Amino acid sequence: MRATNPFLKPLALAVAVTSFGVMTANAAPKHPDGAETAYEGAASAISPESAKIVRSPGAPDLTDVEFEKSKKIFFERCAGCHGVLRKGATGKALTPDITQERGIDYLKAFITYGSPAGMPNWGTSGDLTEDEVEMMAKYLMHEPPAPPEWGMADMKETWEVLIAPEDRPKKQMNNLDLENLFSVTLRDAGQIALIDGESKEIVEVIKTGYAVHISRMSASGRYLFVIGRDAAINMVDLWMEHPDTVAKIKIGLEARSVETSKYKGYEDKYAIAGAYWPPQFVIMDGETLEPKKIVATRGMTVDTQEYHPEPRVAAIVASHEHPEFIVNVKETGKIMLVNYENLENLSSTTIDAARFLHDGGWDSSMRYFLTAANQSDKIAVVDSKERELEALVDVGKIPHPGRGANFVDPEHGPVWATSHLGDPTIQMIGTDPKGHPDNAWKVVRTLNGQGGGSLFIKTHPKSQNLYVDTALNPAESVSQSVAVYDINNLEGGYEVLPIAEWANLGEGPKRVVQPEYNVAGDEVWFSVWNGKEQRSAIVVVDDKTRKLKKVIDDERLVTPTGKFNVYNTQHDVY
Repeated sequence: MRATNPFLKPLALAVAVTSFGVMTANAAPKHPDGAETAYEGAASAISPESAKIVRSPGAPDLTDVEFEKSKKIFFERCAGCHGVLRKGATGKALTPDITQERGIDYLKAFITYGSPAGMPNWGTSGDLTEDEVEMMAKYLMHEPPAPPEWGMADMKETWEVLIAPEDRPKKQMNNLDLENLFSVTLRDAGQIALIDGESKEIVEVIKTGYAVHISRMSASGRYLFVIGRDAAINMVDLWMEHPDTVAKIKIGLEARSVETSKYKGYEDKYAIAGAYWPPQFVIMDGETLEPKKIVATRGMTVDTQEYHPEPRVAAIVASHEHPEFIVNVKETGKIMLVNYENLENLSSTTIDAARFLHDGGWDSSMRYFLTAANQSDKIAVVDSKERELEALVDVGKIPHPGRGANFVDPEHGPVWATSHLGDPTIQMIGTDPKGHPDNAWKVVRTLNGQGGGSLFIKTHPKSQNLYVDTALNPAESVSQSVAVYDINNLEGGYEVLPIAEWANLGEGPKRVVQPEYNVAGDEVWFSVWNGKEQRSAIVVVDDKTRKLKKVIDDERLVTPTGKFNVYNTQHDVY
């Protein structure tokens, strides 16, 4: 029988705290409502040794050894939610003015038992001992030690051009069908696998930074860009006889996003990456990754108009209407439209949206960018042509669409869909202000899915199916399967596909994550994400029959998570 928290409501049930951004895939159960905490709360890529010891008046004393150990625990388990400077993000602010007022007994109870709002129960789960809980409570009453900044000199020290542009192939030197090639994140191995879409064979395994977050394609479809959580970028030339890294750079200490210029006349000219720490983005040369311009994102929040020292850069997309990058600044709730026509006189338009901005994608016309402000339970809609906020749409609890899903609803016309981490709903937002003005930027349909804990939703212009994963749901039967809807009969309910069962991997959590279509739109690939020491796989499903087509279970597939088809990524097909 679990002890109850004298300060907080008892916990109702345990949930596996793990996701793309957290710990390992075989982490112990933690908390009933911790999906978003799990998604953000992974071990930070920032080295705790880089942050200097800071002691504060009024805080209990810690030895140097205790302070160093506390820093390590905080960066590994807490910074993803509460922020490096503890100003709050997914988790609450933990600055000394708050923590000293609460007192050590309250902090110990909070760390030990967690909270119904998503704080893991670090003590009762056994992750922290009683002594460690007390040490962390004391640590939180001191000023947070800040990691070092990362400027132009730091970037250039890590920048390396392995093969100069003039020495690269002038044409494709391999026989790969590049349009149907998949870049697959091998999260815990610090690698990506390039998998041929036809043969389903791994053609290359390429070393990258830690836990690649996304893969993005250049406008030409030649260069593949990947960025790890440690802010390391690899630029891979797909034309080489054996595709490999031709340039690399580290743009900070922790990061999530990379993109390249796509506006007509600027194809492949620039690349951009956004950092979690320091809070900034950098524009680079699109063929060499040479850093050209660094822009800090520290500033005032959209709601309380208070200064935030750590507004992290989340998603970045390339505009098709102007030579601009659209940059989500998470904690301040601002969307920056950064014009790259003149880097020496850089101009940008800042749009006030809502906190805390995360990921999103284009509508089918590629004019409107729809992005989740997940802790605000809203979707922000940006008109990239007019450079203005079109709408803020109230949706379910903690929307997490990935890039979303575009299709034509049989009753409501063109829509973009999102699923949610915090509730079981799938919601469709009208995206056709000319043809269906009464439905534009409104939730026109809400469906119930298998449960909360969804990370990605996906369809394809040639498909009549809509797939929804639930990788972070506490129930194994739900996290190991996907729901699929018939777009022509959305109210008819969903069919459950037992993806993990089809993979036949043996023991492990076997979370099923991120549907991704092939170029033809007739296959859907799913990652079955197991622990690092366990077998993982990719399951390929025939989209028309919804039957198993192939299990890719190569031993090199270590913790596969994100998968990115070259053509679909290049052309924003989702």
